[in-house]
Amino acid sequence: MRQAIRRVAPFKGRKALLSRLAAKHPSLASLRPSPGATVILPALALLSAFPAHADPLPAGFVRLADVDPTIRQDIRYAGPENFLHRRVDGYEAPVCILTARAAKALSGVQKAMTTKGLTLIAFDCYRPARAVADIGRWTREGGPPDLQWYPKVERGDLIAKGYVGELSSHSRGSTVDLAIAELDEESAAHPACGATDAGTLDFGTGFDCFDPASETAHRPLPAQAAANRTMLLSAMRAAGFRNYAREWWHFTLADEPFPKQRFDFPVTAD
Repeated sequence: MRQAIRRVAPFKGRKALLSRLAAKHPSLASLRPSPGATVILPALALLSAFPAHADPLPAGFVRLADVDPTIRQDIRYAGPENFLHRRVDGYEAPVCILTARAAKALSGVQKAMTTKGLTLIAFDCYRPARAVADIGRWTREGGPPDLQWYPKVERGDLIAKGYVGELSSHSRGSTVDLAIAELDEESAAHPACGATDAGTLDFGTGFDCFDPASETAHRPLPAQAAANRTMLLSAMRAAGFRNYAREWWHFTLADEPFPKQRFDFPVTAD
């Protein structure tokens, strides 16, 4: 798609700016712009301080990898490894986008995890409103249970049972679905109710298992799975996140910047 190029007004204060730069950086003192020259050094220096993206996000949002590239990402709704068995509308790339505040808090959790030889792995972050609508339409189409994702409930009952919402906190940008994995283990999608996701620690169920066993406090639960849920819950709470009790993997930043606003820009890589 062709985009209009915005013309930038000539910069008129280049002498004063170069003088200030030279005072702070003596190596720049020899710079002498020729008449009519355009000074681009300060602009280039400013631009180089930030990752370059062709598609800027709304104010207050960041791509998680720009804040903490060590957090593993396995964004399920950008591909077929999810309960719809297809890509969800609005996901143009398998990228985690969050509010800057949530991303910073999550990075703090990651730092604590890496000291234990562990890493966070994000399955979903910001979710466009169009994606929520797509999931709602798909749910209302109805269908039999899916042993991999919702083994005890009909597809058309997922909303009534509370497993799928007409609205989602993910669209506010400060909610993340995640688990913990070993640092030396690569993630491999293996979603299943009643089994752990390959590459993650054992949490008793996989991500997006729509079943009572996925409730954070569900018991009975194998001792190791219960301990892992407690570890994740404690770490996220310490960073200011609150858990959705029906999903052990679902956390929302308590001090979210957009508590009443939902967004619909697409999930893109750049």
